[in-house]
Amino acid sequence: MSKNEAAAGIHDTLASLQAERGYVLPHRGLLAAALPELHQAYGAMYRALTVDERHMTPLARECVWLAILVACNEPVGTHHVAAFRRCGGTDREAAALFRQTAWALGADALGFLRGEWAPHFPGYDPAAAYLEAASALNAAGDLPDETVRLARLAVHAARGRLWALEVELEAAYGADIDERRMAEAISLIIWPRGVNPFVRAAETWLRLLRSGRVSPSPAFAAWAAVDDQGPLVLEGMPAPQR
Repeated sequence: MSKNEAAAGIHDTLASLQAERGYVLPHRGLLAAALPELHQAYGAMYRALTVDERHMTPLARECVWLAILVACNEPVGTHHVAAFRRCGGTDREAAALFRQTAWALGADALGFLRGEWAPHFPGYDPAAAYLEAASALNAAGDLPDETVRLARLAVHAARGRLWALEVELEAAYGADIDERRMAEAISLIIWPRGVNPFVRAAETWLRLLRSGRVSPSPAFAAWAAVDDQGPLVLEGMPAPQR
C-alpha cells in the first residue's frame, strides 16, 4: 500500500467514525495513523465496554457514566450527557445523581474517622453513617436505589476509595443487586481512569468475597476460590501491601 493510499484510508476511517457518532476525538486519528492494529482493537473494546447493552438499563448506565466523569473532573465525555438525555434523563434525576456523587466524594472524612480518631468516638460507625446519609439523600426517590448504589460504586472505584467501595459492595449484596450490574458499573472506569484502578477495585471485591460476609453467586464464588491472584512477587522482595 502506498503512502497516499494509507493516508486516504486514515481519512476514510475517521470520516466514517464522524458520520457514525457525530464527532471524533483526536486520539482516534493518532491511533489510526501510527498504530492501526491497536486502533482496531481499541474500537472493538470501546464498543464492548461502552456501547453494547449488557446488564444495566441504558439510563442507569448513563447515570453511572455521568457520576464517573464528574468525580474525575473529566470534561471529555459530553456524548454521555447527550446519551443521558436520549435515555430520558431529566434535570431532577441529574441533580439527584450529582448529590450522590458529591456525597461519595466526601467519604474521605468518614474514612478518617475509621483510623486514628476511632478511639475518640467509640460509638460512631462511619460505614453505617455513610450508608444512612446516602439513603437520606435519595429519600425523595428521584432515582432508583439501585442506580445510585451503582453510581457510588463506580465513583469509589474510580477515585480509589477502597474502604468505601467495600462498604458499598457489601451493602449492594444486602440489597440483592445483581453482581453483573455491579461489575459493569465498576468496569466503566477503565476508559477514563485506566486498568490499574479497576485492578484495585477487583482486589477489594475479592477480599470481600473471601471474608465470608457476603454470599456470592456460583460464578463469583469460583473466582474467589482461585488461589494466588495478585501481582507478581519478585524473588527476594516482600509481597506488596494493600
